[in-house]
Amino acid sequence: MILYQLQVSVTELGAVMNLSDDRPAAVLERLLRAVNAHDLDGLVSCFAGDYVNETPAHPQRGFRGSDQVRTNWAQIFAGVADLCARVPRTAVDGDTLWTEWDISGTRPDGTAFLMRGVIVFGIAGARIASARFYLEPVEEISGGVDAHTRRVVGANKAAVKS
Repeated sequence: MILYQLQVSVTELGAVMNLSDDRPAAVLERLLRAVNAHDLDGLVSCFAGDYVNETPAHPQRGFRGSDQVRTNWAQIFAGVADLCARVPRTAVDGDTLWTEWDISGTRPDGTAFLMRGVIVFGIAGARIASARFYLEPVEEISGGVDAHTRRVVGANKAAVKS
């Protein structure tokens, strides 16, 4: 397994990447460049036509096909005009690319847009063929770890002994 850190901006990448470069890192660079440039066609071209997205924490959100990728990202680009993505950590294991994402911007109503999490991509033929998607909106209001743990196990405050 190869571990490395990747933080790429549009200017750092320079010229358009060669689509024949099927290394997982090259595919990620193309994807990150397209996201930060708000290049919808470039972004969709990173995905195989029969792309499969699995969302294990929210199974009903999974989907198939790059058409849904286009629909999702068209909405995101329209709703977050100043969207910016970072990938602070990655790991490559064969054709599997593990990525940690930090995506930020501002919603039309002026509130912050912030998502963080992990996406595990399957790469095939210089395109993203699959993903296990664990990217979630960041929320600041649900309380600390004790409140979260009680909520997860269905315990109320009075029933939990310290």
